[in-house]
Amino acid sequence: MEEAAALALHWGAPRAALAWSREPLRRAAAHLRLGASSAARAELAAEADGARVALLRARAAALDGHPGAGQQAEAARTLARQEGDSAALIAAVTLLAEGQQADPYAALRTLAEGLKVAEIAGQSADPHLLAVLAHTQARLNVRKGQATAAKALERSAPRSPARVLALLALARPEEAFAEARAGDLHPGWWAFTAAPTPPTPGGTARTAVDG
Repeated sequence: MEEAAALALHWGAPRAALAWSREPLRRAAAHLRLGASSAARAELAAEADGARVALLRARAAALDGHPGAGQQAEAARTLARQEGDSAALIAAVTLLAEGQQADPYAALRTLAEGLKVAEIAGQSADPHLLAVLAHTQARLNVRKGQATAAKALERSAPRSPARVLALLALARPEEAFAEARAGDLHPGWWAFTAAPTPPTPGGTARTAVDG
């Protein structure tokens, strides 16, 4: 049943994942899709500290709008580096960059690490990371952001956070919200897209992914 639960979560059916899974981290991830942060924390209460547990707790904090969510995401990134867990590292920098949207250049530098990790591992860039990158780039160059969003959309699973974010970056909100409803995805997953962008001072250093 755990294999079926993993597939259900991947394909945007968190309630089915909860019905079929007894694995605490998978159940926590499913609760987070639904926005049930307290339930997610309860699943993790007896789990040993590690990158993936820290990452799930950081996502719960972000969904709650907790001011310490960024620090938790940074801690998860540090643990992922120490453990050599590339998937957790990519997810951690994605979450960290969501909280850095008011400073898009900082977010771009953060996301660049995730892109580099995927490159070193010989993997395609993660669609959720690409979707967050698209929103970040769009704050500086709309066309660049939409090009990245198109890549994220192509690689994303139906009803996933990546799919919803990609559609929002492509200015297709009706489709995005239909995907979110179908996947029982909580609005907290795209709340970061409303962060204001302050004027960028002249001479700010650009990065390889800023467009």
